Amino acid sequence: MKAVFMSCNQSMYDEVLNIMDEMGIRGFTGWEELIGRGTSDGEPHLGDHAWPSMNSALISIMEDAKAADFLARLRKLDEENSEQGLKAFAWDVTGVM
Repeated sequence: MKAVFMSCNQSMYDEVLNIMDEMGIRGFTGWEELIGRGTSDGEPHLGDHAWPSMNSALISIMEDAKAADFLARLRKLDEENSEQGLKAFAWDVTGVM
């Protein structure tokens, strides 16, 4: 099992949820308003007067193969919207109830 964490510009959040629906990924926990900035480029998303945009994030636990497919779809979405910002990663989880 994998835990997939994804953070993106709020403008992309609905598209991420659509991808999850298409893939049959039901369970997740999401945060609609987060601040952040990219590692090397892109504008900060700080929700203030200078940098008003915000991020959203989610985490979901899924089978390894589904996680690989989900990350691939997120990578494609990020490439198609490179100015918006999207980061995702996965790590192994055990003891899923």
